[in-house]
Amino acid sequence: MLEGAIGLADDVGLDGFTIRKLATALDVKPMTIYHHVPNKDAIIDGMVDRVFAEIELPPSGTDWKSAMRHRAHSARGVLVRHPWATPLMESRTNPGPATLHHHDAVLGCLRQGGFSIEMTAHAYALIDSYLYGCALQQANLPATGGENMAELAEAITEQFSAGEYPHLVELTTEHILTPGYDFRDEFEFGLSLILDGLERLIGS
Repeated sequence: MLEGAIGLADDVGLDGFTIRKLATALDVKPMTIYHHVPNKDAIIDGMVDRVFAEIELPPSGTDWKSAMRHRAHSARGVLVRHPWATPLMESRTNPGPATLHHHDAVLGCLRQGGFSIEMTAHAYALIDSYLYGCALQQANLPATGGENMAELAEAITEQFSAGEYPHLVELTTEHILTPGYDFRDEFEFGLSLILDGLERLIGS
């Protein structure tokens, strides 16, 4: 049932997600679903826990930076597959075992990496704020690069006169529209900046 619910949410988004649509997707009657879960909120709890289970944990046997980078890229990939989940990842008041195990593993990685308890809290909040923010931004962008970005840039610049927004035009023409540009590549730059900064802090 949860796999079907996640598939439905991937297709229609959470706003379009209903028990009736889920029942249709599973080829059962709506009341059949309520034999297994008390309400829609419980289903969403289970869906979010399943999404957390898809994210790879920080691997052991390596330094904390490499482990946290690995986990961040995995999480980003999962949230690209399930864009509806991003606003819900830290919203559940009844977190499931996969959610709790994931948080515990990330905290353990940072603590074993030499972070104090206070710095662990700061680091986890900072990394995930960046991670979730990037996922939300990417999910809502009309284009990230290539021909779609060129068409979008052209449509926008046609709406204002030459010289009206010089810095925007400069960035667009000299960077965004250059061959090979993809906004999604910005994720690694920001992630490295955060991890390098945290490394300097705990080193000092």
